[in-house]
Amino acid sequence: MIIGVLKETGTENRVAILPAEVNALKKMGIDVLIETAAGERAFASDSAYISAGAQIAERKDVIDRSEMLLSINPPVDDEINSFKVGQVLCSVLNPVVNREWLEKARIRGLSVLALDLIPRTTRAQSMDILSSMATVSGYKAVLEAASLLPRFFPMFMSAAGTIKPSHVLILGAGVAGLQAIAIARKLGAIVEVFDVRTAVKEEVKSLGGKFIEVEGAKEDKAAGGYAVEQTEEFKKKQQELIQQHAIAADVVIATAQIPGRKAPVLLLKETVWSMKPGSVIIDLAASSGGNCELTENGKNIIVNGVNIIGKSDYPSEMPSDASKMFGCNIINLLKIMVDKEAKLFLNMQDEIINGTAAVHAGEYISQRVRQLLNIK
Repeated sequence: MIIGVLKETGTENRVAILPAEVNALKKMGIDVLIETAAGERAFASDSAYISAGAQIAERKDVIDRSEMLLSINPPVDDEINSFKVGQVLCSVLNPVVNREWLEKARIRGLSVLALDLIPRTTRAQSMDILSSMATVSGYKAVLEAASLLPRFFPMFMSAAGTIKPSHVLILGAGVAGLQAIAIARKLGAIVEVFDVRTAVKEEVKSLGGKFIEVEGAKEDKAAGGYAVEQTEEFKKKQQELIQQHAIAADVVIATAQIPGRKAPVLLLKETVWSMKPGSVIIDLAASSGGNCELTENGKNIIVNGVNIIGKSDYPSEMPSDASKMFGCNIINLLKIMVDKEAKLFLNMQDEIINGTAAVHAGEYISQRVRQLLNIK
């Protein structure tokens, strides 16, 4: 079996597999083709891949010779016809945003494994790419907030007087939010956390955060640990409480998202105008609309002295470790898809493969994809 690794386009700095993971694939009996300079922006040279046992080839050759292709993001739209019927494409898909691309892939007869659809179960934990990348985002968000804030994070006692610790409000206690709590607390800030899922309350407290609870939250066990859409009455209570805490905060880190839907607006523009000048908002939900009403994806704007950073691509800014984590997740996924003879077998009876396969053999497979795209 040959697996091909494609070079990312645009501003993406990560690569799906680093040389260390090539070693792991070779031990599984898999041959690896790397597109020329694929790892360059993740500080992995072609010579390092060759030393690990991979072959370097041009993009067309990688596509033509590989049974499975790995990438961080889906290949560009006009390349669909260059892929062979039955070929397996494996990437972070975002099926709602890339709906047209996915339909073309289905018609073409490709098998598309959406890494962002891997079920959040105990068995799939080692393959959970969203959690790995969210860890990077939570870490980087706090560091950027600390560098932009015109105040210290920790309390200082000095001859010049006492410096009070900064207050950090974190919206959403998923993986990114929990990582942000841990880093903000290590830097000495006082941390408050909001999440609609009461199940995360103990985790928040264990990391040193104070959990802000809004009564009446709707939860759904079938959502697999994700947040779900709330009632209008709850949203009103939620915004009132968040506004009170945001106005008192020095930093707000917004991470709340609902898979396949626009991110919930938690910080109204009126709230931003009431915040202290010099405050910082880091909106990790920017690519899906943002938790702050004034967020602009990929931009840093200042409103009434409040710095609003809309950024969803922090993992690309930490490409070495982000690529390492990404590659390790892929290796663990491949272990349940490749047999002892190094042959690929997509067992659609396996809950992980079934949940990850967006399309296969001309059909939409993943139940979550069917729900998100409203396919009966």
